[in-house]
Amino acid sequence: MIRARRLAFACCFAGSAATAQACPQDRVLVKGSFGEAQFVIELADEPAERGRGLMNRVSMARSAGMLFVFEQPQAVAFWMKNTLIPLDMVFTDRSGRIVHIHENAIPLDETPIPGGEGVYAVLEINGGMSSMFGIKAGDALQHPAFSGGPAVFPCKD
Repeated sequence: MIRARRLAFACCFAGSAATAQACPQDRVLVKGSFGEAQFVIELADEPAERGRGLMNRVSMARSAGMLFVFEQPQAVAFWMKNTLIPLDMVFTDRSGRIVHIHENAIPLDETPIPGGEGVYAVLEINGGMSSMFGIKAGDALQHPAFSGGPAVFPCKD
């Protein structure tokens, strides 16, 4: 597992081969003017999983993250209660387009972090990673969660 995560991080700037294959459930590809970055993710698409999130973890691999997927687009706000590591929160619409990024959320802070209206998914990655890669609003995520709707760049069959 650790080797796979290291490999995923080493391949963060993926070429066209990464988008030519089917999308695995445990990976998110972020694509923008900076290029492409891939993260090995845990999927939180049930209410209990979304409620637990990344709480009580003392570390997370640099290439890892968690993708929170909601049943429908909505206004969402996250907080850092019981979350011990700083996180970047990447909020997307139904198509996978990034609509807002909150960088370096403060561990244990209970202040709500709003993502805006019409949020369908949130990718949480280690704090500072979005800035390090140059990920910004307008970039897009590729994952099977977005392929059922108007995905910006859908998974290949």
